Amino acid sequence: MHRIFQERPEILNPVFGVLGVSLPKKATVDAVATDVTEARPLERRVDTVLRVGPSDGEDFLLAIESQSKKDPNKQSSWAYYVAYLQAKYNLPVLLLVVCQDQSTAKWAAGPFDCGTRGWTAQRTFPLVAGPHNLPVITDGRTTAKNLALAVLSAMAHARSKDIDAILEAIDRALQELTGTDPETAGYFYECLEVNLGDTPAGKKWKEIMSFVTYFPGRGTVRETAYLEGKAEGKVEGRAEGKAEGEAKGILFVLEVRGVPVSDSVRERIATCTELALLDVWLERSRTVTRAEDLFAEDGGGNA
Repeated sequence: MHRIFQERPEILNPVFGVLGVSLPKKATVDAVATDVTEARPLERRVDTVLRVGPSDGEDFLLAIESQSKKDPNKQSSWAYYVAYLQAKYNLPVLLLVVCQDQSTAKWAAGPFDCGTRGWTAQRTFPLVAGPHNLPVITDGRTTAKNLALAVLSAMAHARSKDIDAILEAIDRALQELTGTDPETAGYFYECLEVNLGDTPAGKKWKEIMSFVTYFPGRGTVRETAYLEGKAEGKVEGRAEGKAEGEAKGILFVLEVRGVPVSDSVRERIATCTELALLDVWLERSRTVTRAEDLFAEDGGGNA
């Protein structure tokens, strides 16, 4: 969950708004090395560290941790992260903990004290984002306008009774986005798939994705490509149209994944009329690193 802040920094402003921390819309955000190891025997790493440069004041560091359950060791780790980063970069440091359940979020808010005999030497106050303060977003227009926040909210509310409505709103927004920005849409589709995992919410998301006609490499792009080909009047029959559609789907998946396609490979895919073979190639297009590997184990059959 912490990586969404690093990869989609536009999420910082709405999340800070939820937390009641002032941050102007215009701010630079840069990733900082997460290694905070000082001594060889013990390796320490913050999940994500960002340097935020607000337009209205001094830069600060934001250390972000994703926490799935209570961990008593974090009391000392988080204090160390804040102190180390402040000493190393000579900048103010904020700590944000992102949680997926109420009890973990309540615990993570601290404060965590370091001291003895009635004296506190250091006190750590994490900022906490979780189901207790991230909004439940089920309205399509609001989701499309605040997509990164909606995705983070879906992760936080994965156990909520509203999760189905949240995911359906995100799906509608992503289908619209795919027409103009397929790379961003693909990122959010996969971000949710990875973070929701095998939970009931994850199974619901996989079910939704199985019907997505715009997302590459999920086995349904063939339908979209076929319909596009049919609409353009480039097919003369259902079988031929489906073959052409599947060929388009394969090439589209490779293009979105950044896999180079030579003219000979493109021609072989485009002229193939065997639907069973095209199905195999479409499945392989999700994972191959070389376009030529699509044809592995085909025995040089008709293409």
